[in-house]
Amino acid sequence: MHARSIILAAVAAFGGGAVLSACAATTEPTSVASAGASAGRQCFYRSQVNGFQHVRKQARGSDGVIVSVGANQRYLFETLGPCPDIDWSETIGFDQTGPGQICDGLDVTLVVPSTIGPRRCAVQMIRPITREEAKTL
Repeated sequence: MHARSIILAAVAAFGGGAVLSACAATTEPTSVASAGASAGRQCFYRSQVNGFQHVRKQARGSDGVIVSVGANQRYLFETLGPCPDIDWSETIGFDQTGPGQICDGLDVTLVVPSTIGPRRCAVQMIRPITREEAKTL
């Protein structure tokens, strides 16, 4: 019986160590994830988009689109070059390159309907803007 008590004590000690190491392993990624979230990166889901507005030509000949997200968030999308028909379009689409959130221009391509079929416009930059800034564009 004495040998069995030693084995149980060893198993309990090992199991307790495994639990402690498991707890230590889960606290590290959480702190890394929260550090990344606090870095100020602003992202949104495609399903949160509720409107858009074309803005005058941006620098370097690209087009700009203000995308409304939720109740009071706005993002300026700047295309990689001119995007034909975007200034007349009543609708636009978003073709995401992967699942999840839209955070920067590499995450999405604008799809603009036209008489010859949908046009795809690469996005080079997405940045959040204020309501006041949106009025000046």
